[in-house]
Amino acid sequence: MDLRLPRPRFPRPRGPRRLLAAAAAVAVLAGVGTWSAAASDDAPAVHRSDRMIDTGGARIDTSYFTAGDPDTKRPAVLIGHGFGGSKADVRLQAEDLAAHGYAVLTWSARSFGKSTGKIGLNDPKGEVADASKLIDWLATRPEVQLDEKGDPRVGMTGASYAGAVSLLTAGYDRRVDAIAPQITYWNLADALFPDGVFKKLWAGLFINTGGGCDRFEKKLCAMYERVAEAGKPDAAARELLTERSPVAVGDRIKVPTFLAQGQTDSLFPLTQGDAIARKIRANHAPVSVDWIAGGHDGGDREKSRVEGRVNDWFDRYLKDDKNADTGPAFRVTRTGGLDSTDGAARKRGASGDAYPGLESGPRAVRLRGDEQSFDNPAGANPPAISGLPGAGGGRLSQFASLGVGVSVDFPGQHARFDSAPLHKDIRITGTPTVRAHVKSSTDDAVLFAKVYDVGPGGKQQVLPSQLVSPVRVTGAEQGKDVDLRMPAVDHKVQKGHRLRLVVASTDLGFASPAEPARYTVSLKGDLKVPTAPGVETAAAPLPSWVWWLPATGALLALGLLVTARRRTAAPAPDPALAEVPLHITDLSKRYARSADRYAVRDVSFTVEKGQVLGLLGPNGAGKTTTLRMLMGLIRPDAGEIRVFGQAIRPGAPVLSRVGAFVEGAGFLPHLSGRENLELYWKATGRPAEDAHLEEALEIAGLGDALARAVRTYSQGMRQRLAIAQAMLGLPDLLILDEPTNGLDPPQIREMREVMIRYARAGRTVIVSSHLLAEVEQSCTHLVVMDRGRLVQAGPVADIVGSGDTLLVGLASGIPDPLVEKVAALPGVASAVRADGGLLVRLDGTEQASAVRLLPELVRLDVPVESMGPHRRLEDAFLTLIGGTA
Repeated sequence: MDLRLPRPRFPRPRGPRRLLAAAAAVAVLAGVGTWSAAASDDAPAVHRSDRMIDTGGARIDTSYFTAGDPDTKRPAVLIGHGFGGSKADVRLQAEDLAAHGYAVLTWSARSFGKSTGKIGLNDPKGEVADASKLIDWLATRPEVQLDEKGDPRVGMTGASYAGAVSLLTAGYDRRVDAIAPQITYWNLADALFPDGVFKKLWAGLFINTGGGCDRFEKKLCAMYERVAEAGKPDAAARELLTERSPVAVGDRIKVPTFLAQGQTDSLFPLTQGDAIARKIRANHAPVSVDWIAGGHDGGDREKSRVEGRVNDWFDRYLKDDKNADTGPAFRVTRTGGLDSTDGAARKRGASGDAYPGLESGPRAVRLRGDEQSFDNPAGANPPAISGLPGAGGGRLSQFASLGVGVSVDFPGQHARFDSAPLHKDIRITGTPTVRAHVKSSTDDAVLFAKVYDVGPGGKQQVLPSQLVSPVRVTGAEQGKDVDLRMPAVDHKVQKGHRLRLVVASTDLGFASPAEPARYTVSLKGDLKVPTAPGVETAAAPLPSWVWWLPATGALLALGLLVTARRRTAAPAPDPALAEVPLHITDLSKRYARSADRYAVRDVSFTVEKGQVLGLLGPNGAGKTTTLRMLMGLIRPDAGEIRVFGQAIRPGAPVLSRVGAFVEGAGFLPHLSGRENLELYWKATGRPAEDAHLEEALEIAGLGDALARAVRTYSQGMRQRLAIAQAMLGLPDLLILDEPTNGLDPPQIREMREVMIRYARAGRTVIVSSHLLAEVEQSCTHLVVMDRGRLVQAGPVADIVGSGDTLLVGLASGIPDPLVEKVAALPGVASAVRADGGLLVRLDGTEQASAVRLLPELVRLDVPVESMGPHRRLEDAFLTLIGGTA
């Protein structure tokens, strides 16, 4: 499909004009602030001005970006932000578009940022009317290109909440010329009440992200409270959300639309994007659809690539650049496996000349299984777990792409139907469907349908994109045939794997009936799997020399390739280090795009069994970079890391002997501590008996709290649960980055005891911390870094007492130049201020002694009151790094 069409000019209702009057009514309520910034070395400087604009219903905080010749007319672009954010979130994109030749206006929606008003969820009389007033304002700008008086050439873009307002504004205001919405919705009622089932977790997150119910319009707050209490939506709730959704003006959206919809998105799934694409295409407007790897549940939003497509789209339809490449009619990002160079998930694009929809190229797969009965438990508890809406689902979906399952279906609460092992690969692209017969002991049944990819022997069961489809069946007591539509996904099922349909009675993200019920399900036909045959994965790019290198050169290249493989292959294990937890030699890592600036340079040290090693250094010392290289997350530029004699690289098998607590852990608040740990371990795909759960819990010392919901935990208990999670499997090397952050003194003491207990059994702990007094009490050894280099390593007692550190007590303060003179004395390595005096570290030469130092201090008129050795780690640390912390 050729999307490079002449720019459409749609008829617009002109009637009596009020646009100029409306523009004149726009009031500037605050002084205009201006800034300029260089977009890049070769791009024009971007000028930004901030102003509050009174739209009649609220004061809207805006930023306006331009670049280049102010006398040059240019199209305008409005960029909105996601729900809960502000205009600051889209500043970089605005600057990029401004440097690219657009006048760009960003704004904070009602009740967000500095804007006033109540949240109306894109109320046509609220947020949508605000956007039209902003277009009025753009029409008054002398540098903005006009199609006619009061009508600027303008496009709109933004993600989620902003994506919907761009669709709505295009429907209500015919001055909008092109749009590029991302990960957004067509009907908010269908998104939050799919098939009449309340999406309770996401609805609650909406309210919390908005700042609480009081910040919403009263009718929205009352609607939420009514539905949350009932556990199911009513007709009034659906009507309220539908009238504030793009579907309400779908017949009027007739502008070129680039739509990027997320695959890892349980809030606005691909079905919402499908409805948008089909309707706007039916309105005879150009549409391009891009299924990205990320979404509201996380994953990779492919920001740079998507924004590049947005720029090209606007170039074509706002600048009338007929040479602009707007890309294929349909593209999907396919993720699978790990890149051996950096450990990141591999992504490749697949595209088609036409958007295939969700049911293209269906293939029938027979499922085996007789009629099955299962229960909806009282209170719908415990709920099955498909994913973690809004709190890590993207990471879980990445697990799925790597062949690791994390979903939980409880026995007796679901029916299961399996296919035979597949004879060849199947690529599912769209919505699998199946017809089923449902019978219930109650009139109202709520079911959750999902299709798993099950590996040979049933050892791996993964749920593509961690998505599930709810269905409400009314009149089910007498039995009823229903069509089950599974979530739309793009997922490859390999030969030898099986497809498994699960129909469950509960799911964590949704409200199920609290009344106990018995459900019976049987299948009425085969599972229909869409394959989108017109969508082809791009071939991996070949190096240019493949096409022109003559035969003799090819032989030489082959020899070089063999040599390179030999060089990059994992080094052989070192038997001499087989019992050494960590041995680092000449480790270096440069900053990105820098040939001579190092984050870590020439660092070497060894950690033995039973040690608790403290990794110390000021901010920017290279500690985090060192830990990331140690965990195989990034590659060093030089040097070597060996764990138990094995060289570390992304995906190295020996990393299974390493446990890490780096950024804290996210837990499901309604599950107990034990259930959270069991779920995490299942995600690793390793046998349950290898978890050593009881041993890890005993070391963590959580006691009876393990049976309580995590939402009842204190911060200290959550930290200990996170440490216990890192200890699962009892790794021989445990890495803890700032484990005491946010803890009070008693909790810090408990954490200290946890680390000491863990190392006592012959294992090794590395802890990075800024609490020097705590490190002094809990660590046996230290590594001190500064500016990327190793300053000192050794036992705590040696470092605290080494360096001939002296505390020189002063009768009065001394100026900085005098401190510098002391630091320059013969035999003095450094001198820094400390409570009550100076900390002086001697350099170990013949001239370095307290006896020789005292006369020199007197000669300099330093008011010495006392002098003696000083052995606090904090002070020794300051002398080691020269006071740069």
